[in-house]
This record gives sequence, structure tokens and C-alpha cells, in this order.
Amino acid sequence: MYEITSKQTLSPSVKMISIDAPYVVRHAGAGQFVIIRVNDQGERIPMTIHDSDLNTGRITIIYQIVGASTTELDQLNVGDHLEDVCGPLGTKTEIKGVKSALIVGGGLGSAIAYPVAKALKDQGSTVDAVIGFKNKSLVILESEFKSVCDTVHVTTDDGSYGHQGFVTDMIKVLLEHPKRYDYVFVVGPLVMMKYVSLMTKPYGIKTIVSMNTIMVDGTGMCGGCRLSVAGKTVFACVDGPDFDGHEVDFDEAIKRSQMYHEVEMKKHHDVCQRLKVTPDGNQH
Repeated sequence: MYEITSKQTLSPSVKMISIDAPYVVRHAGAGQFVIIRVNDQGERIPMTIHDSDLNTGRITIIYQIVGASTTELDQLNVGDHLEDVCGPLGTKTEIKGVKSALIVGGGLGSAIAYPVAKALKDQGSTVDAVIGFKNKSLVILESEFKSVCDTVHVTTDDGSYGHQGFVTDMIKVLLEHPKRYDYVFVVGPLVMMKYVSLMTKPYGIKTIVSMNTIMVDGTGMCGGCRLSVAGKTVFACVDGPDFDGHEVDFDEAIKRSQMYHEVEMKKHHDVCQRLKVTPDGNQH
């Protein structure tokens, strides 16, 4: 059993928890994830390791209340225990030799982008970040990014905070600036990653995307995270989650990601009814 040692609200539907998991911490690296189960009847949920602390033996994960399993997870509080925490899984993000990087996070993807930015800064790289959200109330981790990046640009779709527009609007400005990046790391909605990769391709900048968001069971057995990269079939959980953004077939991935939307929404509704909470996790 794995104890929850802290819980913090980052935005109305986004929470951050720390979990006592010393064996995971010993081997965790940027880009890797864990599989958790809330209880012995729970689904396997892949969660990127946002941070880890060797001194305390704790890992930190950030989740958004969007479905049945995250709704159940959110019912747990400090002192409660998770049934399972398995990991670290996946490959560590490859950053060796990177001199100047641009880190891009869309929405909750910022939680996945942060440890990569931190690892780059720790090795002496120059790091800029662009993090985008729908509106001001959903902005998370700005101060954390500022602590490990040389510059941080926040965008909001409605202009309620930072720069108005999408992350791609800010990236266009940065790519046209004389400053040269040799590495771009992107994580967020599939459509966002697709268009960022299309933008960097003409510049010949190595662009890595994290396909964490399409994973299900984390072992490669379910096939839910199957995608095509450079014409070959791979699995995000065992072959990634990082891939060359210029080689990913995003159109195929986007189409497959929509296959079970209605089923997931029904299950989320049923769980909310059973737990007597609203879809964002609040009590009726």
C-alpha cells in the first residue's frame, strides 16, 4: 500500500499528490511514468512522474479529473493509500548533448514537460518554455517553470492571462527569432503536438513528442497506445513514450483516440452517480 502524503489543488479540476514510493524514486527519470490503482477493483492508470525526491522517497503526480478513474482517485486524501504504484516505466527522455531547448506544454501536458525542463537545466542547457491553457483559471506550474527555465511564455486561448492565442502563435515568434534551438520537447493534446511538429520541421530542429496521453495499461498488452512512427507500428508505453514528432502519424493517432469516447463518458457518469460527485469531483 502506498500512502498519499500531500494533496494540493492547482486549478478547479487539477490536483497534485505526493506518494510514498521509495523503490520507484531510486530509479525514476524525466519522462518516465507509473501505473497506479486506486483500489483492488480499480483500473490501471498511467501517470507521468512529475517529480521525485530521493531524500523523502516520494514521487509527485498531477492529475485532472476527466474520467471514472481520476474521479475515484480524487476521493482519496492525505493518509489514504493507493492499492498499487508500479514503475518507473517507459524510457527516460533523451537529452544528452542538448545545448538550447524549447519546452512546450499544453494544459495538463505542462506537468509532463516540467521534469524534462528541470533535467535539461540541471545538465547546463539553455531552456525556454511555452505553456498554454484555455484561460487564467487553468494555469498551473508557472512558478515551477520559472525556477528551471531561462524564459517562460504563458499563453491563454482567451487572453485572460499572458499572451493571447495558442502555443503555436508564440512558437512561431520564437522560431523566427535569431536564437537557435537544437531541441524541442512537446507534450499536450494530439492536435497541438501535430502542429508544433509541423512548425519545427522546416527548421530541421529535433522535435520529441510525449505520447503519454494515449496510454492505457502501460504494458503493451492492451494495444490502446498503438501508433505508427516512420511507417512502423510501435506502442507508446513500452517503446516510448517519447518519439520523433516528425515521424509520428498524428492523423491516425487522433482518429484512434476518439474510438472509446462515448464508453468512457458513460462510465464516468456512472461513477459520479455512485460517489455522489459532480463530473469535476465536487460533492453534490
